[in-house]
Amino acid sequence: MSASTPEESRVSDDVCTPDALLHTAPLGDVTPEDLVMAAGRDVTPKTLDWARRKLESEGTAAIEKLLP
Repeated sequence: MSASTPEESRVSDDVCTPDALLHTAPLGDVTPEDLVMAAGRDVTPKTLDWARRKLESEGTAAIEKLLP
């Protein structure tokens, strides 16, 4: 059994996934808890206040900046 090089293991018709397919948009309302968790923070009263302010100023775009 021979080892293949990275070039040999690539499919010849390798294509990139379109950017629009890599991003997800929220299907419903984004909650402050959603935003806190997407930011990788613990859900605490302080982080929930931060998330509420961010959602008020940026809307659902706030979570889209954190998630791909």
